[in-house]
Amino acid sequence: MSRFKVITVVAAALLLVTVAEARPRRRPPAVRPPSGEPMAFVLDNGDTVFVDEIDPVWCFPKGYRPPRGKNWRKHYKLVYNFNKVYPYALVARKYIAQVDSTIKADATKRSERSRYISDVEKELFKLFEKDIRNVTISQGLILMRLLDRECGMCVYDIIKTYENGFTAGFWQMVAILFSQNLKTRYDPAGKDSEIEELVKIWESGRWNTLYYSIFMEMPPKTVIKSERLHSIVRH
Repeated sequence: MSRFKVITVVAAALLLVTVAEARPRRRPPAVRPPSGEPMAFVLDNGDTVFVDEIDPVWCFPKGYRPPRGKNWRKHYKLVYNFNKVYPYALVARKYIAQVDSTIKADATKRSERSRYISDVEKELFKLFEKDIRNVTISQGLILMRLLDRECGMCVYDIIKTYENGFTAGFWQMVAILFSQNLKTRYDPAGKDSEIEELVKIWESGRWNTLYYSIFMEMPPKTVIKSERLHSIVRH
């Protein structure tokens, strides 16, 4: 090997060593602190079992089909309103049964019946005045439908039976002004089919599941102050 080649090789070697020394040395990767949450375990019969939480899922009652498209907002509003007013319809059924039984047993005179009905009206006013003032028009219309279902009488017939035909006619005219009809009967297989479906879910004990699956919270409870009237027939 000529002297020139030797010098060239040596120079190249020195250059590589110089470059290697000048190049910054790579630091070993930093150890990252653990992230997330520690895994939980419990002992079950001597075995270690992993325990964790999973995200909630939507659970609908069996047979219930949530609406799709543009109807879902209207249906969910119906569910919300139904939850608020249905307890009133249920307690109304108890009140009417109690009033009918009391009149049959104790009100032997027309004057006694009239005084008793008047006392019942005053008691109901004290019990539900604040509640009824907070009911929306949509909720009131649903309540009308449910009263017919639970009591077996439309609102017109209820007023006529416990007041008189004149009063029932007056409120019927008021309802007509708002495009409503107090004589309309409950139609579970027709226009009231959605309400009827909700009633069935309520009766089956699956209402909380349905409401939670829509609003992700338990349904607010409508508080009924008393499920029995205290008015009596005054002789």
